[in-house]
Amino acid sequence: MSRHFDALETRTPEVRHAAQRDALNAQLARHGIDPLSDLSGLARLPVLRKSDLVARQKAQRPFGGLPVSNLAHVFQSPGPIYEPGGVSHDWWRMGRFLHAAGIGAGDIVQNCFGYHLTPAGMIFENGARAVGAAVLPAGTGQTELQARAAHDLGITAYAGTPDYLKVILDKAEALGLPLTITKAAVGGGALFPSLRQEYADRGIACLQCYATADIGNIAYESDAREGMIVDEGVIVEIVTPGTGDPVAAGDVGEIVVTTLNPDYPLIRFATGDMSAVLPGASPCGRTNMRIKGWMGRADQTTKIKGMFVRPEQVAELVARHDEVTRARVIAAREGEADKMIVRLESAAGDPSLYETSIREVLKLRGAVELVRPGELPKDGIVIEDTRVYD
Repeated sequence: MSRHFDALETRTPEVRHAAQRDALNAQLARHGIDPLSDLSGLARLPVLRKSDLVARQKAQRPFGGLPVSNLAHVFQSPGPIYEPGGVSHDWWRMGRFLHAAGIGAGDIVQNCFGYHLTPAGMIFENGARAVGAAVLPAGTGQTELQARAAHDLGITAYAGTPDYLKVILDKAEALGLPLTITKAAVGGGALFPSLRQEYADRGIACLQCYATADIGNIAYESDAREGMIVDEGVIVEIVTPGTGDPVAAGDVGEIVVTTLNPDYPLIRFATGDMSAVLPGASPCGRTNMRIKGWMGRADQTTKIKGMFVRPEQVAELVARHDEVTRARVIAAREGEADKMIVRLESAAGDPSLYETSIREVLKLRGAVELVRPGELPKDGIVIEDTRVYD
């Protein structure tokens, strides 16, 4: 396998800037926006937020009037937000990350990202196809069957959330099934250093990417493991949350992404995630800008077990039950796995009354804790992340 996915990864900044400017202007033309002479002109354009996209899609189904082409799939994410998907070569640009993770021809990837409604499973399958790897479309759940399939098929690579690989490995060990997984490409949650080290101790090289359902791959780790390298098919800005104004070099701000995918041209899409630019170039030889990785949320929307939980969903949960006055969702850790706690102000005495609503509204299972009305802090927080990332 060659060191780099293609020649784009080692372009000079000047060549990259000119190519991205031309591609951007082609995108802007489809939106009826005048061309820019320099990428810095992006800062003068409005930011598109998820809430804006939801409103636009409600007004004009399914994609809010955006110029979508070459449509092969349609997906639904919480909001709800509908995303298009294509099947052309490396449509979501995930092949670039899988290549950096050492995955290619001869590998069989156990793809444990979800295939139901949400696009993550297809995003990684499309990337695996781009690097010539075969795929076991495993999705989530049925861990014993997953462990047996990994053993029987000689699976060599894993794709999925960071902590689910450990679940499969532990189940295989309990069943006495030796596995041959040596590579892991993860996303959808934080890869904690202790978990990465545990995989390394088991002979598995684990790298992570930063991607979203709307954009696809945004940035990814290489074997240098110094920050995340921005993908060649997007333009990333770090802005002051709520304003869209670029922050000073090295300052933490919100990640705003412009995609150069002509099939779905999103301009200045605000991810709600925080990061900062990491100065210098990667020792691996890739020359694009690097970011420090995920550094929290610009709003309270939080990713738990690979799924976003949004303040609007917490409000819907409260509205379903007349006796519930307020709620707080807490993202925590239990060992090396994410745990969700749902704390409800309620005069009821049985937490099980709310389990079904929580699954239906938040799309996750969680531990329910009841407190008396008035006991939750009046600090405006409805989603609290207590996980430690250092």
